[in-house]
Amino acid sequence: MELIAAENKAQVREGYKKTEVGVIPKDWDVITLGDIGDTIIGLTYKPENICKDGTLVLRSSNIQENVLTYNDNVYVNSVIPEKLRTKVGDILICVRNGSRNLIGKCAVIDSKAENESFGAFMSVYRSSSYAYVYHAFQSNIIKKQIEENLGATINQITNKVLNSFRIPYPPSSTERDLIAKTISDVDALINNLDKLITKKKAIKQGAMQQLLKSPKQGGKRLPGFEGEWVEKTLGEVAEVISGGTPKTSVSSYWADDIWWCTPTDITSCKGKYITTTEKKISKLALQNSSANLLPKGTLLLCSRATIGVVRIANVEISTNQGFKSLLCNSKVINNEFLYYLILTKRNELIEKAIGSTFLEISKKDTKNLPITVPPTLPEQEAIATILSDMDAEIENLEKKKAKYQRIKQGMMQELLTGKTRLV
Repeated sequence: MELIAAENKAQVREGYKKTEVGVIPKDWDVITLGDIGDTIIGLTYKPENICKDGTLVLRSSNIQENVLTYNDNVYVNSVIPEKLRTKVGDILICVRNGSRNLIGKCAVIDSKAENESFGAFMSVYRSSSYAYVYHAFQSNIIKKQIEENLGATINQITNKVLNSFRIPYPPSSTERDLIAKTISDVDALINNLDKLITKKKAIKQGAMQQLLKSPKQGGKRLPGFEGEWVEKTLGEVAEVISGGTPKTSVSSYWADDIWWCTPTDITSCKGKYITTTEKKISKLALQNSSANLLPKGTLLLCSRATIGVVRIANVEISTNQGFKSLLCNSKVINNEFLYYLILTKRNELIEKAIGSTFLEISKKDTKNLPITVPPTLPEQEAIATILSDMDAEIENLEKKKAKYQRIKQGMMQELLTGKTRLV
């Protein structure tokens, strides 16, 4: 026991102490949120209180990546008690939701959202130390306590529980403000990248609308190309291939031979190329099922559930029956061009879907989907190159954003525990 005690003591460097929230500087305190602020539960309103204009009721959907957004607003004509009016510096927190992952997501009320209200599944935390506490909410310090206090069936954090959460707390307001400002500076970089990514995506969307339409349909033609665009069907430019699922009861069918793609693999793939899948099947499974081996470059088009979502296979691959994959005829169509063209056809594909149990687009309807394409491969390739370059720029910005997010997480771990001191 003495040896264990000595080892534990040796793990704490000089000037620090062990606490229930981890190792922190000796001059720091451990406080509860209730010690330095108040938590207020949100407004309950009836459906008949909802109106076109009135008081904005902020809800979970108004928080995206810890920033307030206003794309899904609800307004009410209710009388709002003063304490349920939002104030600048309030921390708006999701405290009840059908999804456990959303409990604890938060944003700071700014001047735009001042004097509004918030729904009953939300709370605001009100404290003069809001800037410091806000970052604690985004750290593992509070996230861990939220997870520990969620019930097995009810995804809810009560005000009493919220007020009991413990955080490391520098007694100096100067140090707290420096910590908050340092992390906020990284937040500003991330938010600016978000805005730039959104702008670049809008530019790309506009380019697709111009470049993927024929000149007769109002599209913009690249210089140096001529000739009428050609009306065809998908079946005329690509072979439409279905997939299948080998028997799950035969273990030898599920081996590390061939990538086997499901719609879930497609939707979890962020870029336009898919290289790996969750599961693999054996060559024997391929021989004894309706699954097909598809070459690299095949367009994997979802025909069930997420109808119209498409990716390009970057490896040899097979799929389950939730696909109508497109093996392009390279003599008449560029697969990258067709990929972008399919992205503009999703609504048409969904409209053609039928089914009583689940919606699905048939092989026949997929083959008969009308498309209009440039008459030459060089023009198709030129259009695809422009859009691919835009995708590459957006992808690089998203990687940069992810890098800053990792830096921020490491920074919070260092600064909010006092491992790195700024004063």
